[in-house]
Amino acid sequence: MLIQLEPPLRRALQLVVEAAAPLRVALVGGAVRDLLLHRVHRDPWRGLPDLDLVVEQSGSEPGTPAAHRIARQLAELLGHSLRRCQLHEEFGTAELDIDGVLLDLATARREWYEEPGANPSVCYGSLADDLARRDLSINAIALLLDVEQLERAEAAHADALESQLLDPFGGREDLAARRLRFLHGHSLQDDPTRIVRAARYSARLGLELAPEALAQWQHTLAAWPWRRGEAKPSASPGVPPSLGSRLRKELELLLGREPWPRALELLQHWQALELLDPVLQQDRNWRRRLHWAQRLLALTQLPPWPQEQWLMVALLAPLADPLALADQLQLPHRSQLSLRGLVRLRDWLSKPGLEPGVSPAQLSLALERGGLTPEAVILALVSGPPGVWRRGLLRWLLRWRCLASPTSARELLEAGYAAGPALGEKLRQLRGERLDQERW
Repeated sequence: MLIQLEPPLRRALQLVVEAAAPLRVALVGGAVRDLLLHRVHRDPWRGLPDLDLVVEQSGSEPGTPAAHRIARQLAELLGHSLRRCQLHEEFGTAELDIDGVLLDLATARREWYEEPGANPSVCYGSLADDLARRDLSINAIALLLDVEQLERAEAAHADALESQLLDPFGGREDLAARRLRFLHGHSLQDDPTRIVRAARYSARLGLELAPEALAQWQHTLAAWPWRRGEAKPSASPGVPPSLGSRLRKELELLLGREPWPRALELLQHWQALELLDPVLQQDRNWRRRLHWAQRLLALTQLPPWPQEQWLMVALLAPLADPLALADQLQLPHRSQLSLRGLVRLRDWLSKPGLEPGVSPAQLSLALERGGLTPEAVILALVSGPPGVWRRGLLRWLLRWRCLASPTSARELLEAGYAAGPALGEKLRQLRGERLDQERW
């Protein structure tokens, strides 16, 4: 297969392949998939921004990951030309920057799952093993890189390279049919977060989930331990702990990098929001909620959030106990604080005897002394507070919280007030009087 190569990229690949010899090196992952989509369907092609290389592990050197040996060899050879060389001991991978060309070099691995949903056990293996551990057939295609071919391209100053394609699972055929198919019949049982990955690719690339893939998901969902019912009243709610962080990472990629409205729509259509909570699977308001959460956050000019984190907390906001799921997903501390504030605000608004006719000053004081953040108020607004409170919360968020006393502390000091608690109380009184002139 013909692949376009800019001179810096050609040189970087040649250096890696020469250092790896006699081990085989292949280009894998998204770059190969997107190149094929461009060739078959004329999908937009933006070069090779995501370069993942896999090198086979030598059986004669089982203790040292091949990727690490190659990275160290390149560091000795290139010196400062190797701008980055970071080794990841746990995974046998290396991140390289060769004159501005970014490469992720991995040692080929074999994976197996001791039990459904557990983290996989890993050992080094062949290139075929590495392709077999992947999620979808369209991501299990490799382009072998050959030293002689690279040298001929270098000598001829060619900008293209003829390379051998490895496609053991029929990924090219699936790409031609714009189809998403898992590699084997227990792929989702091993790792249910692969259904989220399928939604990401479907939304971004316009691919359809194959009927047998959807059937596999439905079977996996029906049998999975997180399904709660009369038959398993003691089953722990939510996602098994071993899956929490992986699921969060996949959802963050979906919300931060992909056309997330389409991706979430697909997950709901596939009944896959059950991964999070049955309430979210039945939720028909998530699109409006996430849209308004983004809009209100922008209007309040609060410190910026990473989009994926803010959309995640807005997605979880209508749950009766969002903190339980936030803990299972291991959401960041800031996200959990905002959800904790949301729960406290809901509890306060639902207290018996709390009159909705409190003044603007009373409402502002209650929110501010209670330590309730604007983010918590936004989450309450977009997930449906009692109607009688909606206007007051919105006015506090967009105006009242920003109002100060009409008389400053300096002016009060000049008027004879002594510094201390009395001065602060006077400022609060004057601010309260100003707030109570506001329209509810």
